[in-house]
Amino acid sequence: MPETTEDAIIRIHNLSKSFGALAVLRDINLTIPRGGVVALIGPSGSGKSTLLRCLNLLVVPDGGSVSVNGTSFAFGPGRHLPGDRALSAFRARTGMVFQHFNLFPHMTALENVMEGPATVLKQPRAQVRAEATALLEKVGLADKADAYPAHLSGGQKQRVAIARALAMKPDVMLFDEATSALDPELVGEVLSVMRGLASEGMTMIIVTHEIAFARDVGDRIVFMRDGVIVEDGPPEQVIANPVHDATRSFLSHFNR
Repeated sequence: MPETTEDAIIRIHNLSKSFGALAVLRDINLTIPRGGVVALIGPSGSGKSTLLRCLNLLVVPDGGSVSVNGTSFAFGPGRHLPGDRALSAFRARTGMVFQHFNLFPHMTALENVMEGPATVLKQPRAQVRAEATALLEKVGLADKADAYPAHLSGGQKQRVAIARALAMKPDVMLFDEATSALDPELVGEVLSVMRGLASEGMTMIIVTHEIAFARDVGDRIVFMRDGVIVEDGPPEQVIANPVHDATRSFLSHFNR
């Protein structure tokens, strides 16, 4: 059951999205309180990544509404999105980390983290540099500030990408399979940073196939299949004692 807390920072109501004849999201309803950590799990093609992209408005839903920290958008016939400046401001408050790092190859790690606040937010460069340096230290990369992406491991690149998203001071962080492109030995260093953010009270939605991580870090697990939310509850319910056959079948493929 979706939560109805008054301090909800994310509200998704009756959200739908189709690509041609394929309905990718169908009547999604989700309410997340400030500081909540929700792990989205489910088979590939279930709509998890599309839901994140709709929340960030990288994909425009066909119907329903999205609200993040009081800024709301409704979708459907006759509805129009705001201009590019308003969209950029909204996306800056919904930091997103993708499977692939998308770092600027011609910029150092520090310059990658500085780029958004300096260019988009027009903040003073001295302030931006100081904050970016602190963020690289936060993700354990203070010694890589002057390194270019080509000289960083996959795990290091992903940690720079997290620092870059945090530099915009987002209200929420969205992680779309942030570790799926990494070699197994590098996964832990990225998950460690994400654990730290969760412990600090950052509101996060995490799409992941790391079931143990989802269980340990998420205060709530949402299982999706075929574009709908099948099960939604605390980890001890959804993972340890799932109600629905579809959830049990999915989790049977993982060591729990």
